[in-house]
Amino acid sequence: MFVLNPNTTDLRFPPVELASPEGLLAVGGDLRAERLLAAYRHGVFPWYNEGQPILWWSPDPRAVLFPDELKISRSLRKVLRRGTYRVTLDTCFRAVITACAAPRLKDRHGREADAPLDHRAYSRTGGTWITPEMIEAYCLLHEQGYAHSVEAWRGDELAGGLYGVALGGAFFGESMFARATDASKAALALLVRQIKAWGFALIDCQLPSVHLLSLGAREIRRREFLDRLQAALRQPDRRGPWRFDPNLAILCDQLSAK
Repeated sequence: MFVLNPNTTDLRFPPVELASPEGLLAVGGDLRAERLLAAYRHGVFPWYNEGQPILWWSPDPRAVLFPDELKISRSLRKVLRRGTYRVTLDTCFRAVITACAAPRLKDRHGREADAPLDHRAYSRTGGTWITPEMIEAYCLLHEQGYAHSVEAWRGDELAGGLYGVALGGAFFGESMFARATDASKAALALLVRQIKAWGFALIDCQLPSVHLLSLGAREIRRREFLDRLQAALRQPDRRGPWRFDPNLAILCDQLSAK
């Protein structure tokens, strides 16, 4: 296992082929913005429990959602058609990531109201993996224009949302939450429609889950993921606050009617 020095300007990661069978590549380092961006460009992401050193992962296979392959269930189409939620971009990033770090809402059967975007939602110790240190690191990335949030509103209440990092034509999905059924799924559906219109090539979901696979994500080999990632990174970064295109309403009407 490789140990990263937090007190160096050398932010390079070892070759991902040297990761363990579980995908663990390195330990240590820090969550400064430059290192996080270097990690994403290298196909690496942080995932660790509070109290642990920072762990860096590059699993094989990798879960990816291609914009053309998003699957919309019949119930979600109804939600989109009815305009149950008002969806926005980058209006309250800190509120979204903080909500993603909170315990999940359960229904009367003990099930989550909406499943998380990634398989990492809960740490091995029962809490979430989104530590206070990570919240601050990603809020800084948001201030720098790299991290983005999607919010689903019901009236003036934040009903669900998700956040991630965008580099070139790749969106690295980190986590999502819902306080009402299908709220985060509506946010994801409209995000996918928007970034597809912008020419994004892929959404990195990192690790697979039944929920993600039901939305159209699939697993690909790490080598293929890295090749596709490098191609996507050739596109210019879309930094700064995101907003939905004015003509997205037409696209969403088409999405909900299919």
